[in-house]
Amino acid sequence: MDNQLLLIIVVATLVIIFTAVGAWVYMKSSRSRRLKDKFGPEYDQTVERLRSRELAETELQDRERRVKRFHIVPLSTQDASQYRERWAAVQAHFVDAPKEAVEEAHQLVHEVMKKRGYPVTGFEQAAADLSVEYPTIVTYYRAANRIAESNRKGVAQTEELRQAVVDYRALFEELLGITHIEVNATPLPTSKGRSRLEKIMRGGRVHENTYRER
Repeated sequence: MDNQLLLIIVVATLVIIFTAVGAWVYMKSSRSRRLKDKFGPEYDQTVERLRSRELAETELQDRERRVKRFHIVPLSTQDASQYRERWAAVQAHFVDAPKEAVEEAHQLVHEVMKKRGYPVTGFEQAAADLSVEYPTIVTYYRAANRIAESNRKGVAQTEELRQAVVDYRALFEELLGITHIEVNATPLPTSKGRSRLEKIMRGGRVHENTYRER
């Protein structure tokens, strides 16, 4: 084999190698960009939790594949209306029994998730599943769950409980596909009670795509 032919072979091999490496880098960069754009803060939190961008992106892709197998369906008009009424009742109950109301909110959100087609088998898996379609709102779901856990231990403060209901409501509204829920959709026994409810629920953090009473 003469030197010219050997040089051609070496150059061709290097071209193939650099092309393959370049394609791999491009695909990896494109994957990272797509996942970061889709998951937003959930992407950063997953990277921080796993301390590895590669592991985080693998997990997020696994979530996508898992949720793709679900049969997610919208709620019927009747179901959505009934859930709205039940949510209004939860908020009304908060006035006199905030601890119980938070647990009711927790259970109602999970009930709606199941109705939509999410297999709720545990909080962490439920949060991971929700993050695929609701990457921003799932942050509030996690915050609400932490407060709910404190509530079960008897250490949550009233302000924390109010915030948990506001956070659960953010996810609830997204699952129902509505822009806001009127706090007095279900009348309270007295105008004084209605005023107390509105005062208690006012002032929650503003969620993306979520209405806040003023």
